[in-house]
Formats: sequence, structure tokens, C-alpha cells
Amino acid sequence: MWTRIPFRNVLLVLLLCPVAFAADDPPLPGGDPPAVKEPTLPPVIVRPDEPPTAVADGGEGPDRGPYDRPLSYPRLSAERFGEGDLGGLDSLTRNNKSIFDTSTSDTIVGRELLVEKQPSSMVQALQNEVGVLVQQTARGQSSPFLRGLTGQQVLILIDGVRLNNSVFRSGPNQYFNLIDPGQIERIEIVRGPQSVLWGSDAIGGAINVVTRSASQKKGTYAGVGFVEYFSTADTASYSRANAEGWFGNGGFFGGGSYLNVNDLRRGGDLGVQPFTHYDQYAGDVKFNYLVGNDALLTIALQHFEQQNVPRSDRFAPFALGPPATTPRPTWFDPQQRDLAYIRLQGLADNSFFDAYSTTLSFAWNKEGTREVRSPTRTDVGQWETGTLGATVAFARDLCSLGRLTYGVDYYRDDVAAYRNRVNPVIGSVVPQNPQFPDDSRYQRAGTFLNWDVPLTCRLDATAGVRYENAEAGGTLNAVTGTRMPFEKSYQGWVASTGLVYKVNPMFNLVGSISEGWRAPNLDDLTADNPVLQDARDLPSLDVKPERARTYEIGFKIDTPRLRMQVFEFWTDLQEGIQRQAVDALGNPVPNVIGPYGTPIPGSSNFVRSNFDSYLNGTELAGEYLLPDGWSLYGNVWYTYGQDLVRDEPLSRIPPLQGTLGTRWRDECHRKWFDVYTWLVARQDRYNPQNNIDARFPVGGTPGYATLNVRMGTTLGRCDRHRLSLALENITDARYRVLGSGVDGAGFNAILGYELVQ
Repeated sequence: MWTRIPFRNVLLVLLLCPVAFAADDPPLPGGDPPAVKEPTLPPVIVRPDEPPTAVADGGEGPDRGPYDRPLSYPRLSAERFGEGDLGGLDSLTRNNKSIFDTSTSDTIVGRELLVEKQPSSMVQALQNEVGVLVQQTARGQSSPFLRGLTGQQVLILIDGVRLNNSVFRSGPNQYFNLIDPGQIERIEIVRGPQSVLWGSDAIGGAINVVTRSASQKKGTYAGVGFVEYFSTADTASYSRANAEGWFGNGGFFGGGSYLNVNDLRRGGDLGVQPFTHYDQYAGDVKFNYLVGNDALLTIALQHFEQQNVPRSDRFAPFALGPPATTPRPTWFDPQQRDLAYIRLQGLADNSFFDAYSTTLSFAWNKEGTREVRSPTRTDVGQWETGTLGATVAFARDLCSLGRLTYGVDYYRDDVAAYRNRVNPVIGSVVPQNPQFPDDSRYQRAGTFLNWDVPLTCRLDATAGVRYENAEAGGTLNAVTGTRMPFEKSYQGWVASTGLVYKVNPMFNLVGSISEGWRAPNLDDLTADNPVLQDARDLPSLDVKPERARTYEIGFKIDTPRLRMQVFEFWTDLQEGIQRQAVDALGNPVPNVIGPYGTPIPGSSNFVRSNFDSYLNGTELAGEYLLPDGWSLYGNVWYTYGQDLVRDEPLSRIPPLQGTLGTRWRDECHRKWFDVYTWLVARQDRYNPQNNIDARFPVGGTPGYATLNVRMGTTLGRCDRHRLSLALENITDARYRVLGSGVDGAGFNAILGYELVQ
């Protein structure tokens, strides 16, 4: 089968064949190529001994607000990874490449679009982007799907520092929502494996959330900002205040926010969904300091906390879903994330590198749960994970030979956990197996090399390789009560290659072959946890690493009027880690026919096992500019996934869906109007495990369409006041995002006010 061709042979052919025809490669249509390749590494934005000046390219100058952009509809070639960073070594591509020049399917959600979306959660910040589905088991939770994969198989980073840790649960988890959208400058998304540059977990793709900083382009300044959003469907209020400034060689940006969410009024005749309320607090501060002429020191601190978040699918049965056989009210309290990092990045002039970035980080995650099993039994548990991280990345401009990027990264998790069974009637407390072994540990270390090289004046190539080692250890409290020490070690090599062929200056043909690798984490190996309402995950120490190989081909169009990306991909997921129902002795149990005539697992106990499967799909996104500031835009994407061993659909594969809209923006982005529809097809290709999950309506999740409007304007001196209004689900449609524990909001008006620094 063609998907089994040895990867090293494909890599060799792709890299060497174009070289053979280089001498006959004609110049680009539309003009001769420049004699000197544009420098890859940008200069330092401001040197300490230079006065700040206005930025000619539409950036922030002393007389510009942070959202004044002469180009309201940026071309693909203007949307760059690592924009504002020295060398872009902490961006997803570890380069300052534009979207137009990459061989992968990419999206950058910039600050301007975030302002229009008015997000009070990461669901609102990212939903409706091509190839991205954001699921919510509870209102305070969100889990992004990239190309049909989520949870441990999608890597999430904050400023290039891993949010993923070794206790990330399989399937949808809530940790993407532990980010304050008010602190975000932009969100970088790359679909498809990114394990070469970023290591384990990045099989479906990677998401990098870049946080806001003070702007040295404004010179010496200080100011404050404030934002307030209010939504009617849940009477939710989001408030955030910021302060920022730049003095001499240093600057700071900091802020804090509070979100209060009440029970949600759903679409149609479903009424209010109980247990969808929660509160959250967040705060962050970032200091930047110019060290000499060519280096920038950054120190950042972040704190995020949610309280009393109900897990919505553990309460009374949903109106749209199958009855939960045993309601088990569950709360998360707290859900907490802290991050501190110090980074030195800059430019250099030596034989080994032109740019560098070195980061030392510490992250702390805490999760408490309270699960009511009966009037005389409440399970109370908590785990905490401290993650120490260190990364070093370098870049070397090889002139006509391209750019070399290389580095090392290391992360170590230390886990503390407990769980008790409490009888509230008599006040007894009985220790139980924790969700993860107390005092367990996990570490991963990797090194990578990536080469971006122009093969001809029309053909660019990228090739990379990584070696990674992961180790886990601790003492497992087995189901039998036996304490069993364990030590596990995993090693893997991954490689990738991509080609960009410039048909003309505004049309690129692209393709890539990329490998993903994920070592089993502590959740895969040791989890003892209730899942799927009435089922239970058991430890699975024999599970092996999973490996993916993705083949994709597409094209990108970037004309003054039309911007478009189209991709077709195929992913071979080898030894993919999935749940397998087992009996009391750990033997696999086949599916049986359930009460609705559908297949369901033959046991409520699950272990993790390895299965081969595949995914393939299509992604299209584009925008066409009309006269007078108007444009038509939209996207459509489809994903198909199949388990090859058990001959059944993969779990939670998103349905065919897309958006279609028209919008208007004025030249300087001071006003906007946007009307769009979100169209989602029915999904009834369920995995048997979905048929016992209350998050999945019996017989299939219905399709739906929502109609939405967003508008806004700026007022006052220097346009420092911004008013915005969004009308969501105007037709009050009844819907649920696939696999969510929360139904879709009914008609919802979001009112926003922002005081802009």
C-alpha cells in the first residue's frame, strides 16, 4: 500500500529530484526573481540609543492606536509567524515565514479579529476556524480538535512553552480553556504533525497562544486599558483591566480579569440548562528589557483559576442525549494554572548562529474534583503537577543555502495526587487510589534540526528530523491493592519534508510528508478514573508509543483580491492509543448490541491499547475582496476516520461543516460589520463507545445552521473608546457541538466596551 512506502526513500526523492532539473527551471512569471534573497532574520526593532519612529508598514507608531492598521484585509504573505519576535524561534514554524510561504495548512488569528470576536473564553476565540472544532464537556472547559484529533494528540503552547503535560487526559479535556483570551496577541495554528519542531503530542497539529507585550515602537509611554463584555444567553460578565508602558530600555504589560457565567439558555425549546455556571479569575504580567543592542530579556508570570465548574454531562440527562444510567454530579474545584518563564532572545554574529532563544519555565497545574456517587458516598480527589522546562533554539542564515534551525528541549513533571471516599452522613474518610500515582514523575528530552532551503528560484524545500526520549516512573497502586513500582522509557525518531513551488508570485503549489510521535503519558499508563458516565479507566502499563505519518497536498492563492488555501490530507495513525473494553482478568471484550439497537462496549472497564487507523480530509478557506471595504469569506472542511483493526469509526470525528459570510471594515479598522452563517452537517458515524456517552444524542448528532452578526465602532478623541455588538444564533436554532456536554446557546446578544490604550 502506498502509505507504507519507507519514509526515508520518499524524503530522498523529494529533496533530490528537483535539484536535477534546477538548471532548466524557468524564472517566475511576472518578472525576474530578485538577485539577493530577502534576509530571513529581522533586525532588532528598536535599539536603546535610537529614538522611536513611526512604523511605515502600518504598525504601531506614536500617533497610532494598537488596532489602527492601513491594511484591514492582510494578504497571506503579510500574515507572518513570529511577527514582532527576534527570529521567530518561539513561533510554531520557528521562523518568520508568512502563511503563503509554508508547505502546511496554517491560520493566524490576530488581535484585530479577536477584538471583533469579543471572546470571553477560548471557545469563542477559536471556533469556526477552518479545520478546528472546539468541544465543551462543561461551560468552563474546552478542547480543540485539529484534523479529527484532540486532547493528548494536539499540542498547545503558550508563548512557545508547552501547556500539555503528562496528566493530560485522552479525548476532550478542559485545559485549553485555562487561558485568558484578554491577554492574547495572536493565536498560531498549524494543522498536521509538528513533532519535528515541538516533540511529542503534536500529531493532529499544534496551537501556539502568543500573549501581549508592551510596544517599544511607541517610545516612552504609559497607559491603561479596560474591556467589558456582557452576554444575554447566560447573563455572563467578563471584565479585564490592563496597564502597560515603555520607559528607556524596558517595558511592561499586565492585567487581570474576572468572568462570571450563569446557567445557559439553550436554543429552541430546550430552556435553561442547569449546572452550566462557574467563575474564573486570571492575572498576568510581562516585563521586557533590551539588553545591549541585539538582545531582549522577557520575564512573564501568569495565573488562572476557575471555581466550582460543574461537569454538565454528569447531571440530569440532556434533552438531546441518551439517559445517563447513573447521574453522578461532578464539580471541578479548583481548576488552576500558573506559568512563569524567563527568556533571552536576540541576534548574534558568529559562525554557529545568527539568532537564538533560550527559555527556562515552570508551570503548575492543579485540579480538584468532587463526585457525588450516592447520598452516602462522595469521592473527593486532587492532583497537582509541577513542570520544569528548558528550551534552547538557534538559527543560522546560510545565504543561498537557506536557513538552519536547531535546538534542544527538556520538560519534567512531578505529580502529587490523592483521592478519598467520604461518607457525609457519618463523616468517615477512606483513602482510595488517586487518579494518578502520588509522587509519580515524567520527563521528556529532545533535539531537532530543520533546514529551509531554496532549491531553485521557484522551488523551496523544508526538511527536518528529531530524536526524543521520554521516561515515566512511580509506584502504581494496583486495583488489587498491591503497590507496584514501574519505570518506562520510550525513544523515537521523526522526520518531515515539505515543498513549495511558486507557479507565479501569487500562486503556490505545496505538499508535505510529516511524522508525528507521542509517547504514552501518565494518563495512558496509570489512570484510575471514571469515564463515560458509568465506565472506568484502568492502568495500562503495556501500551506502546503512537506514530503518525501525514501526507498532504494543496495550493495557496494570494492576489490583491483573492486569498485562499486548499488542502487534502491523509494520516496513517500507527499504534494509535485508544480505549479497549476488558473483563475482570484484563481480556478484551467484544461489542454487544445495546438497548437502542446500536453496538456498545461489552464491559464498563477500559484499558489503553494500540490500534492502527487512518484519517483523511479536505480543508478549504478563502476570502474575496469587493469594492469599498467589503469582502466575501468562508471555509468548508471534512474529516473521515476509521479504526482498521476493529473496523469501526474513530471516536468523535467532526462532521462536515463550514462558514459563509460577508463583512465590511473601514481602512483603519475603526469600524466593522460582519454577517455569517455556521453550517454543520449531521454526524451519525459513532464509535460504539459514543453510544454509552450522554454527550452523544441517540442515533446521531443533528446538523444545524446558525445566523450571526458582529459590528463595532470606535469613538472619542484618538478613537480610544470601542463599542461592539454581536448577535449570535439569531434564529434561536437548537444545536449541540459534537461530543459536548453543553448544548448550544439560543439567541444571544454580546455587548462590548473597550477603553483602548
